[in-house]
Amino acid sequence: MIIRKAEKSDSAQIAPILLLAMEDIIYKFIKKEDYASAKDFLQHFIEQENNQYSYQNCYVAEAENEIIGAVNLYNGSDLEVLRNPIIEYVRKNFNPDFDPEFETRAGEFYIDSLGVNPNYQGKGIGSKILKFLIDEFVHKNNHVLGLLVEEDNPLAKNLYLKIGFKVVGEKTLVGKKLEHLQIA
Repeated sequence: MIIRKAEKSDSAQIAPILLLAMEDIIYKFIKKEDYASAKDFLQHFIEQENNQYSYQNCYVAEAENEIIGAVNLYNGSDLEVLRNPIIEYVRKNFNPDFDPEFETRAGEFYIDSLGVNPNYQGKGIGSKILKFLIDEFVHKNNHVLGLLVEEDNPLAKNLYLKIGFKVVGEKTLVGKKLEHLQIA
């Protein structure tokens, strides 16, 4: 398995993997619980440049020419600029009142979402991706990594704590209460 920066041509494979981690949130963005619409919405932005979900802000785990995991992350100080194209699109096409909270801020690189193909879950792929990010961003470049975890997802929270993340607060995002974790 290799972990590499995503390319535009990876977008169709990245979308369903990242959607595993953010299905509920995308449903709130598009105001309907429709998997195909949510996947199309996400893929549209992954294929584009200069937005928070862009392939430019993704890494992929690849094995035997198949993307088996993906992670979306970006500098928290860039969130407002990266999110604007998404807010404008959602307001125009789905929800004119869309006004999401800021889930990150300057001072951290934010792991927005991480997913592993269901056929490869339980094999340590997510942990390997996180350890890669910690090595690249924290150890090599002295950045802080942050993420949010749902209160009702103790397995994910335990994984993050086990590899060194610490709880630093709480956040609310589109009505969901989440815990904010960081590693430095």
